Amino acid sequence: MFIAMNRFKVMKDSAEEFEELWANRTSNLKGLPGFVEFHMLKGPEREDHRLYSSHTVWESGEAFEAWTKSEAFRASHRSAGGTKPLYIGHPEFEGFEVIQTIANEAA
Repeated sequence: MFIAMNRFKVMKDSAEEFEELWANRTSNLKGLPGFVEFHMLKGPEREDHRLYSSHTVWESGEAFEAWTKSEAFRASHRSAGGTKPLYIGHPEFEGFEVIQTIANEAA
């Protein structure tokens, strides 16, 4: 399994707009080979920003790489810079290969 994360430092006065943008965004992930799930995470508030992280789970790093080279990826990111600046700096990407999973069997 592979987890891809982007961290966003969203300006405090833009947090609501950022959340609305993601809530109303068309996703091109469903049905993609190897895609498992997506989460948008809302983190702590700092002095000048609130931290958010998008988190996608993939069956493998290869499935994630295929997504980054797809038309669906280009369509999803086509208007990424089209809104007014909502965050400080660029999103920070982090990719992780899962080496251990512990699941709740009751879930």
